[in-house]
Parts: sequence; C-alpha cells; structure tokens
Amino acid sequence: MRGHQRSTLPLLVRSTSGDHPSSSDDDVTIVGAGIAGLATALSLHRLGVRSRVLEQAESLRTGGTSLTLFNNGWRVLDEVGVGDGLRRHFLQIQGLSIRSEEGRELRSFSFQEEAKGQEVRAVERKLLLESFMDQLPPDTVRFSSRLAAIQRNGSNGVLLELEDGMMISSKIVIGCDGVRSLVARWMGYPEPRYSGHCAFRGLAIYADGQPFEPKVHYIYGKGLRAGYVPLSPTKVYWFICFNSPSPGRKISDSSLLKKKAQDMVKSWPSEILDVIDKTLDETISKTPLVDRWLWPWIRPSGSSGRVVLAGDAWHPMTPNLGQGACCALEDAVILSSKLAGALGRSKEGNVERALEEYTQERWPRIFPLTIRANVVGSLLQWENPVVCAVRDNIVIPKLVRLGPLLEHTYFECELKPGKGDLISSA
Repeated sequence: MRGHQRSTLPLLVRSTSGDHPSSSDDDVTIVGAGIAGLATALSLHRLGVRSRVLEQAESLRTGGTSLTLFNNGWRVLDEVGVGDGLRRHFLQIQGLSIRSEEGRELRSFSFQEEAKGQEVRAVERKLLLESFMDQLPPDTVRFSSRLAAIQRNGSNGVLLELEDGMMISSKIVIGCDGVRSLVARWMGYPEPRYSGHCAFRGLAIYADGQPFEPKVHYIYGKGLRAGYVPLSPTKVYWFICFNSPSPGRKISDSSLLKKKAQDMVKSWPSEILDVIDKTLDETISKTPLVDRWLWPWIRPSGSSGRVVLAGDAWHPMTPNLGQGACCALEDAVILSSKLAGALGRSKEGNVERALEEYTQERWPRIFPLTIRANVVGSLLQWENPVVCAVRDNIVIPKLVRLGPLLEHTYFECELKPGKGDLISSA
C-alpha cells in the first residue's frame, strides 16, 4: 500500500439527535460519480486509499454520448490502468479536416506530420465510466445519495447531510459534482457563466459500418459550426454548436431536438445530415456551453480546510479545446498523489497543505486553458460574413499550424504518493 495505512469507509448513520457521528481520521468522501469522481476514486484505490463516492442518481449516469481525449487524457488512463482496455473499443484519429458550409475543403491536417506522437480518440462516456467502475471495489459508489448540505464538523472533519436524512461524517471531502456543484457553492463559487453558445450532440449508429476516414471532420458556417468523428467501425459522434443569446428552455422531446438540429444544417454537406439521420433519438442532447474563469486574487480557493474541488465542479470549460475531461483526469491523478502522500504522514496539517498544493499547482494549468477554450470558441462562432470570409480564405488555409495548437496536450502524469507533478514538453 505504498507506505501508508488503508483508510476506513466514512461512517454512515441516520441523524436522530444533535450528536454528530464519528469517523476515522483518514476517511475520504467523493461527491459525484462522473469522470472526475470515479477517476479520483480509482487513483486513490491504486495508491491504497479507500474512498466512498456519493452519487445522486440511482445508477451510473451514462448521458453525454462521447468525448474526445488527447495525449494528456490517455496518459492518465494508462496511469490508472484502464487505457489499453479502452483503446480496443475506439479508433485512433489520424488528423482533422475543415470544410466550409458549402462543402469546400479549407484545410486538412495529419497528426503524424504536424503533431507527431499525438494520440486522439473519441470515447463513449458510458464505457469510460464503466471502465473505472470495473476496477473499483464493489461497495465504493453509494447511489441515490443526493447532497443537501455541508458543514464543518470540528477542526478536522466535515459533516454531509443527504436529502434522505442520512448524515455522513468524513475527514476529507472531494467535490466532483459537476458544473452545478453544491460543494463549489458552499465554498463561495458563483454559478458557471453562460458563453453565448449552445450545442446539440448525438451518436449515430451504422449497423453495416460507417464510411468515414478516422479524422475529426469540421464544417464551419456563420455563427454555426458542426463536426463529426468516428468512434468505432459502427459509431460516429457529432455536434452542432450555435450562437444563442440565452440557453433557452429545456427540451425533453428527443425527436424535436433531432429535427431542430437537422433544420440548422439542412443546406450543408450531406454527410452531416446523414450522420444526424442515423442517430438514435435518445442519444441527442442540447446543452448550454458554460465556463468559470478562476481570476487570481478575487477567486475563492479550490480548497477550504479538508474540502477540495476537482473537474467541472471547480473549472468548467467550453469544449473547444477538447480539454474538459482531460483536465478532470489530470486533477484526479495529481490530487490523489498529493493526498496519498499526506495520509502517509502523521503530522497534523499535512492534509490541508496537500490540498492547497494541489490547487496551487493546478491553477496555472487550468486558468489559461479555460480562457483559451472560450476565445477559440468565440472566434469560430463569428457571424459577420466578411470576417468569416477572411477566416475561410486566409486564416485557416494559410496561417493555422496544428502543432502549436496542441502543445497543451503534451503532459505526463505520475501516480505516486507525494508526487503528482505534471511535466510539460511544451
């Protein structure tokens, strides 16, 4: 167990009086069984630290169709031992192509030629989460556990109250409860900011085999863009991103979402229409794109005592760089390494210092990426015809270089107690 004692599970009791339940000093409770939460639980498990994951849903949440993982994400998956198993399911992407809404090719890039060593695959969120779950002890995740309130429990503990009245006393709480994080609100963070863009997403099924090259296929219009990428020989992930002054009302009718998506690109190249047509209605979603800029000096800390944030709960970002999930995976390994090292030492205050070190180390990484993702999205969503003409005829064909755009993906992560530093080759 690499130099420290295995912690016990948090004590779960019903609140019947004003007395708070007791717990061991090394208890770790993770709120949220998404990518950040399960990756953190697995990273801790690899280091011999047992955790309890609280998930509000009745079962593993598998919405969200798919996501794209770059080098840094795959290095984390290898570090926690699930990379090779996932690679067997998903195609390696060889490059990307960009076309105009009329179908004219603006540029085509090869990763081998312009970003050598880059590994890119689109993966289904469902299989990613199941890969984490398969490697965890069977009692790690407690479903139907919606967090209602948080309060400090003495100098070295946190008391969590669930909506069903359950009280959980834990020494360490890791908030991985997504963009609407209750843990983040308790720590003083505002709601994420709407970026001005929404996205349709879906997963197409080609029972007889999909016909596309293993590339990311982009189509750019005016205030509107779309893309599709093969996941496997029979599945293709797609998206449509569009400008909208507000997120709009939530639409639960998936067939209506499908029609709205088709109407947006009805005059575009036939391939994107065919992909949408072959999409199962239940996989289609519409989401507002949000982020949170962690401005220095005025932002709350990412940790408060023995409570800390990871993934979208701390730094939601727009998907324009494909780094939301990758950064959540990085968080998991770095936080777990810091925390495991602290738990292996008995000196008081080690845990709090480890959590502070984690947030101080991660901030210079995630703050610039969040801003950069937002800026890239804004530039790609231009509506002005003149500006779009410059983009399509000068910027993309003649000025864009792929290598520098992917420098942020060349990171390595080490899962080791007391470590967790990222080493960048950029």
